[in-house]
Amino acid sequence: MTLRLPGLFITGTNTEVGKTYVAAAIARRLRQRGRRVGVYKPAASGCRREGGRLVSDDAVALWEAAGRPGSLDWVCPQCFEAPLAPHLAARAEGKQLDPDRLVEGIAVWQDEADVVLVEGAGGLLSPMGDSLYVADLARSFGFPLIVVAPNALGVINQTLQTLFVAERYRGGLPVAGVVLNHPAPRSDDPSVASNREQLALHCRVPILAAMAWRSDRFQPEPDWLALARAPA
Repeated sequence: MTLRLPGLFITGTNTEVGKTYVAAAIARRLRQRGRRVGVYKPAASGCRREGGRLVSDDAVALWEAAGRPGSLDWVCPQCFEAPLAPHLAARAEGKQLDPDRLVEGIAVWQDEADVVLVEGAGGLLSPMGDSLYVADLARSFGFPLIVVAPNALGVINQTLQTLFVAERYRGGLPVAGVVLNHPAPRSDDPSVASNREQLALHCRVPILAAMAWRSDRFQPEPDWLALARAPA
């Protein structure tokens, strides 16, 4: 597949670190700059049933943030109900995850968007098949990675591991930088005060921004369009 569209691939250090929240905020910023934004989540599990169809809440959040372009099926073409890795959720329903469609489904945005945001599932080594990982999808798309990391104890190790995978996986994946996302405040985690400084000290890529709990603002505000790249 040849894609001329610039984009970003939003991944995380783990599940439930705020990838969708950050991706949706990026989509809103790009819209505010007058850009047509495509959003793509190749597959989703743990979906809910609504009117006889399966709906991914993450896909809905991305679609709403992008201004409801195209259709919800464009955002997430493969939805499954069981809260498992997508290929296992598909098997639990007597279906199969289509590995080709994971990548080729993004083509609907080619002439409908100025920039596209792709959200992966879990982290880079989250499986999408028996021998397929999120990192393989990121490599196929070729977009720079935005690594979402939670401002909590353990984030330095988790972030460095993610960046190590990105650097080494099948020749390496381009990384634009890290976004430090603040989860619900906890009085028993003093690391939140120093995590950003420590990440900047240990990471070879920029700490692009932080997001406070329930905030829609990046601190500072990156130029997302400048960070986006078309596949080489």
